[in-house]
Amino acid sequence: MHEIYEKIAKLKKEKDAVVLAHYYVPGEVMDAADYVGDSYYLSKIAAQVSKKAIIFCGVYFMGESAKILAPDKTVLMADISADCPMAHMASADDILKVRKEYEDVAVVCYVNSTAEIKADSDVCVTSSNAYNVVKSLANKNIYFIPDENLGRYIAGKLPEKTFIFNDGYCHVHAKITAQDVVSKKSIYPKAKVAAHPECREEVLNLADYIGSTSGIIEYVNKTDAKDFIICTETGVFYEINKKAKGKNLYPAANGQICEGMKKNTLDKLLNVLINFDNEVRLNESVIDKAAYSLRRMLTLAEEK
Repeated sequence: MHEIYEKIAKLKKEKDAVVLAHYYVPGEVMDAADYVGDSYYLSKIAAQVSKKAIIFCGVYFMGESAKILAPDKTVLMADISADCPMAHMASADDILKVRKEYEDVAVVCYVNSTAEIKADSDVCVTSSNAYNVVKSLANKNIYFIPDENLGRYIAGKLPEKTFIFNDGYCHVHAKITAQDVVSKKSIYPKAKVAAHPECREEVLNLADYIGSTSGIIEYVNKTDAKDFIICTETGVFYEINKKAKGKNLYPAANGQICEGMKKNTLDKLLNVLINFDNEVRLNESVIDKAAYSLRRMLTLAEEK
């Protein structure tokens, strides 16, 4: 195992490449990355890195976002087939229909979406900045795509806005039910419940903490409790265990796994560094339009 890390490090230096990895990929892949984080953090890094090439260990929409924010870079995927089903749960036709029906509407696009959908949107958001971004918008009407659960969570915090929801969801988070949480809580009654806002409302109502992937990691790390019921992809356990020693982590349900994220392996990362294939290619007009919504997110998210 040590040998493959040495090879990856050598190739990164030779090819002036940086490796970005999401918290949901396998732990050994995170260990080979230069930057590990959630979608918002990785978006910011992609826009700032000075290396000529970005190798993304995640799912395809993340590589697209990196290419949009750094069009002069070569962006490669460790596994180009790694995909997020939710990214395809919004359509250009639906956006056009909503724009025709509502005069004062902002199309707010969760980053878990295709480049084409980002290009048709007014601003992007992540789970960690959606509230700040939407609150800052002058528009009263918000068409939130593609994730309905995150949209409803933000809508509950901004009653002054009118939300139009889309029929989209994350299969990992949507499968967790309130009964799952109640059952696990009966076994570990002192456990704190940490949930991602992509979860159903019934699950969020039972949570002690609701937040993004990085938010959940920070919450567990800083909270005095010993036991935690985690309502998100179990890839976060690896990072939590590195930062917060002595914590007991329990998934709320069976199978809280994103198959797309788990396609990323050390061997695939090494191979893409050797072959320099799996490149993310986007039409220039799509990049230009999508860059507006992504860069607007980065600006609005930092405004107080």
